[in-house]
Amino acid sequence: MSTLATIAFDIETTGFSTTDQLTVVGFDAEIGSRVFLNTDGGACASDIQERVNDHLTTPVTLSVHDNEGALLDAVKTFVDTTIAQRDVKLVAYNGETWKGGFDLPFLRTRLSHHEREWPFAELPYIDVMEVFSSRFNTSENSLTGVYGELVASGHGTVDPFGESSEAVDAWETGNFGAVVLHNVADIRRTRALMDVAERYCSKSDFSMKSLDPVISEG
Repeated sequence: MSTLATIAFDIETTGFSTTDQLTVVGFDAEIGSRVFLNTDGGACASDIQERVNDHLTTPVTLSVHDNEGALLDAVKTFVDTTIAQRDVKLVAYNGETWKGGFDLPFLRTRLSHHEREWPFAELPYIDVMEVFSSRFNTSENSLTGVYGELVASGHGTVDPFGESSEAVDAWETGNFGAVVLHNVADIRRTRALMDVAERYCSKSDFSMKSLDPVISEG
């Protein structure tokens, strides 16, 4: 596991129901972040990437898509051409645990809705929330709470929101830059926490699973 670089993953959505949609999908590596924005046809500033990067020291590469299907296609292409070619592990915080999780179940639902292929075939996956729940003495269990207790500086300062629910209202009003910054803060918090966990926990403390589906297309 120690030879696999971390790619942190997080999504933003319009809600929690089966009819809600993805608004942002983000990945973070040591060299920078790759973020996909769905505007649902809304007007977006042509220099949104530059505006986002004005707030950051490590760069973000951002692509803007008119609908959720186009976003899903772009994510699949990115994974196939970039992530799948490297020795990496996908890491999320409450993305998918043995009790449930949010990001991966939501993604599966939306992929099924659009009849798109699963993008993470053959990638190993770790949910870092499970490590902090069992191997650290924290009083919080949310991403922002655990990050605040154990890291307490850095990525949280770029987050324009105090609560994740604010990202929904911002997206609906066309404040896309703020939603992207929120996602960047979360993927960078996730990767920072994985770095902490790997410094203090043994390999046996991590539960790694394959994301390869039973039936693969192609």
